[in-house]
Amino acid sequence: MPVEGWPWPEIEAGFGWLERMVSGRLPAGSYTDDGQMAVGLLESLVEAGGFDPALCAARWLANFDPERGYGGRIFSLMDRLAAGQDWRSVGTNSFGNGAAMRIGPLGVWYGREAGRAEAELVRSAVLSARITHRHPQAVAGALAQALAVARACALGLAGRPLDPETFIPRLAEAISPLDRSSGERMLSLLGLEKGSREDLRLGLAGLFARDVRAVETVPPALAAVLMTGSFSQAVELSVNLGGDTDTLGAMAGAVAGAYYGAGAIPPAWLQALENGAKGRDYVIRLCEEAAKIRK
Repeated sequence: MPVEGWPWPEIEAGFGWLERMVSGRLPAGSYTDDGQMAVGLLESLVEAGGFDPALCAARWLANFDPERGYGGRIFSLMDRLAAGQDWRSVGTNSFGNGAAMRIGPLGVWYGREAGRAEAELVRSAVLSARITHRHPQAVAGALAQALAVARACALGLAGRPLDPETFIPRLAEAISPLDRSSGERMLSLLGLEKGSREDLRLGLAGLFARDVRAVETVPPALAAVLMTGSFSQAVELSVNLGGDTDTLGAMAGAVAGAYYGAGAIPPAWLQALENGAKGRDYVIRLCEEAAKIRK
């Protein structure tokens, strides 16, 4: 949140390698629009026992706090929802990453049985994206993120490695029918080589633009997980890439968290999180309720 929109050289000049929560336009540990919409999606999953697009849209509207840093198009969309317009007709043709940034809970919901439930995950991921984002790149990015979370969850539970050589092509194959360019951008990750965090940052910065397009942000967030070896390393690398840092961190954190598990989150990070009405403790309880339902 505090370095959202900054190029990575500015982050480096201000913080060195950013590895702690600091204050910005919101207090340290505050979630942004990414987190708020993920909470709404999780609430709807728990309440409905599965994905209900109408309920999900209603939760997003009920939770909507403009101070969290939402993109410009979401304001008129929320106005349309508030006026009673059907969720099927409120979305815009945005190619941004807003549908991917929030979709982590859906991936985990189906992750325990990723193989058997993948068709339902695909259907739900596409529907959830189209509530707000109708551009093929945005929908493909959301599907890629949801599948990445679900598959990472299944691999983590099975104690199997995250192998880029198989993980990346499978994602590209799944999303290419929605948008060929998104599949091609995903495959560009195969040329990356593991190295120091600084080398990885330079490599990813050279491959992807620092903007909010799903096609330019979902792949590097995934790479931050595949090219590192822990939850904290993945999140730190994604944020230190610069650009849309809160969303990069949200997406990398969702995949890494699904794979490594909640116990991998540094205790200091958890303690620093906001803990108001829908903060840390509330989200943990929601996760526990979701786990019971999906047991």
